[in-house]
Amino acid sequence: MNKFIYLASQSPRRRQLLAQIGVEHELLLPGPDEDAEALEAVRAGELPETYCARVTAAKLDAALARLAARGLPPAPILCADTTVAVDDLILGKPEDDADAHRILSLLSGRSHRVITAVAVASTTQRAATLNVSQVEFAPLSAARIDRYIASREPFGKAGAYAIQSQAAAWIVKIAGSYTGIMGLPLFETTALLDKFGFEL
Repeated sequence: MNKFIYLASQSPRRRQLLAQIGVEHELLLPGPDEDAEALEAVRAGELPETYCARVTAAKLDAALARLAARGLPPAPILCADTTVAVDDLILGKPEDDADAHRILSLLSGRSHRVITAVAVASTTQRAATLNVSQVEFAPLSAARIDRYIASREPFGKAGAYAIQSQAAAWIVKIAGSYTGIMGLPLFETTALLDKFGFEL
């Protein structure tokens, strides 16, 4: 039975969620020689669900190579990626204040999808899953959006918001997985880890 996993993600929320279900983990992060951002480039015409699954698989490939190169003890590696989409439009991490305002204005007063892909691999097996949730925002005034941007909370987050931040006050309705919207759907993650010998 496996005792721990490697988490190839810098997200503190994913660490928190793994700890919540009792999964011991160690970080396996890119080195300075890796261009992690390049893996997240969107391809022309790519649908959000396809994009999210592809990026997660690419991150997992990079993490497997990293594990081998560093000569670390073997253990399963978990990767995840979260994508926010309005229809077929992928809303990534905002580049600056204006981009954050554009993204949040698109989300205002309507529903959007939060897609989280999770993939796990060891030296002998690989498995992946995709969780899709619907989130409906109340209408947001420009002033409210500006106040949120001033908090700096939108930066580094797909869709320019975090559900566990003050943006929770805008959410009219959720259909799907709250932890998936946070960045790691725990029901699906538990099912994946079960295939790798974890008894959660």
